[in-house]
Amino acid sequence: MTALQVDGLVRRYGEREALSEVSLSLAEGQTLVVFGPNGAGKSTLLRVLATLLRPHAGSVRVLGSDLAREPWKVRGRVGLLGHEPLLYRELSARENLRFHARLHGVAERRVQELLDAVSMSARAAEPLRTLSRGMVQRVAVARAVLHDPQLLLLDEPYANLDPAAVELVAPLIGVGGDGSRRTRVICSHDPGGGLGEADVVLGLRGGRTALLGAAAGVDAAEIVGLYR
Repeated sequence: MTALQVDGLVRRYGEREALSEVSLSLAEGQTLVVFGPNGAGKSTLLRVLATLLRPHAGSVRVLGSDLAREPWKVRGRVGLLGHEPLLYRELSARENLRFHARLHGVAERRVQELLDAVSMSARAAEPLRTLSRGMVQRVAVARAVLHDPQLLLLDEPYANLDPAAVELVAPLIGVGGDGSRRTRVICSHDPGGGLGEADVVLGLRGGRTALLGAAAGVDAAEIVGLYR
């Protein structure tokens, strides 16, 4: 099954095209890793796929649904981890996860399961504003996978995490609740690490496609070239 089908996607901010004629396809269970310098359009692409921004031209199908006509069919099936953690700083980790669990109709036991998985149970009652950025990132990962989404959209998922924390969250964002590989779109600045996770690579520069292909046919030097 095709999880993503993007054809001629255009998204503007005023007169500036943040994405210009971007096209790609991704099969269910595959990982697309998106590379490119700051301002290349990576985060905009994630926000379009998450239904937070509407395309100005082109067509986008996510998990079989056309985003222009039926975005509501997609929202509960997608998990987004952006630069902002989408968490309430005055609430605790447990309160944040409980809030999102209620939004998605997820059982309370899932909250505790994820707090344990990201090693945050001991600090779960403390307001997020008192926690380190790495701890907040762990809670944000837990929020993104709380409802076991069919598609994960991840913007630098390992940001602010030490090696031990990366080992905790990597299985959560890589494998779904049924044990199958998650379908993922990951924005990354790490050529080596990103290639290691990718099935398909997209390189953006100035909102345009500068590189697209199977990860097996791409080397790190091509990715580094996007930043020059």
